[in-house]
Amino acid sequence: MSRHGTQAVRVGAQVIGGGAQISVQSMTTTDTCDVRATVAQIAALADAGCDLVRLAVPDAQAAAALPEIVRAAPVPLVADIHFDYRLALAALDAGIAKLRINPGNIGAAERVRVVAQAAQARGVPIRVGVNAGSLQRELLARVEAGELSMGAAMAESALTQARLLEDAGCTAVVLSVKAAHVPATIAAYTLLAERCAYPLHLGVTEAGTRQGGVIKSAIGIGTLLARGIGDTLRVSLTADPLEEVRVGRRILQALELRPYGPDIISCPTCGRTQVDVIAIAEELERRVAEDPVLRQMACTVAVMGCVVNGPGEARMADLGFAGGADAGMLFCKGEPIGKVAAGDAVARLLDELRRMHDGHVTAVS
Repeated sequence: MSRHGTQAVRVGAQVIGGGAQISVQSMTTTDTCDVRATVAQIAALADAGCDLVRLAVPDAQAAAALPEIVRAAPVPLVADIHFDYRLALAALDAGIAKLRINPGNIGAAERVRVVAQAAQARGVPIRVGVNAGSLQRELLARVEAGELSMGAAMAESALTQARLLEDAGCTAVVLSVKAAHVPATIAAYTLLAERCAYPLHLGVTEAGTRQGGVIKSAIGIGTLLARGIGDTLRVSLTADPLEEVRVGRRILQALELRPYGPDIISCPTCGRTQVDVIAIAEELERRVAEDPVLRQMACTVAVMGCVVNGPGEARMADLGFAGGADAGMLFCKGEPIGKVAAGDAVARLLDELRRMHDGHVTAVS
């Protein structure tokens, strides 16, 4: 898949843009002042596959906790700064790997300049985060008057604020333009891709709960990625942030942009189904996600509801189970390798995955 060319920006050990692997981000939900809880959540996010973690830094107490958190974190950290430019300076002193700011809300141009120069001196990039709900008044007035679309207004805001940073001497800039409205989000990022080479951080803001938010995010982020647009992403959900990471990785996996463990496919079931496909598929998915070895494998595992079409429809799967009345069939690349009761299907599939991981192949029986 051809990708839109952007400049490379280094964030700690990670690289965003310049053709680097698309990274997945999330944000802690703990009180940043609670160092132990925050570090524990960062570690859990990293274990789930998160590449970068953002923290809220709303006050001096949160900023004071950053040095200890930075030292313990297994991944680069991003400080989310609003209103007080001194918090950005404190985060830089703490060793933060990236800043997320909105230059329009941290005060006069001189304060933006101070932050930009301090970040540049430390080799720390700045993400300009534009949200539809926080547009400058003049741009919002033009949207309300019908002179600009929301997508065009967000893109204009991001480029204007990026120029402020560059004029102040900061050349490592990342842009994001998020709205809860998916078409506006897609339009804004598409315009940015046409008009600049800044790395783009994708996301649909305020997407909602896990059910609705996943749909919005998959459509918005997935559409842009399929067009070759985007260098890093966050799936914003009203849910456990671990879910944000899992969904983000699966979006990348679905587009074959990045592997994320076994791809578990399953049929939608029909009147021929004689086993509980939903229960088997969900348990298999959960068990694989909990296994630190199996979740690193790049393969396809199928759970099918019947032996009539199962092995044929999923013949390209590396491994699969097709349910039957008395016993189901295990198959590999469409070829049968044994029979198993539905109640034992998950255990057998996990065993076969471990054998595959160890380089063994079960003989056809």
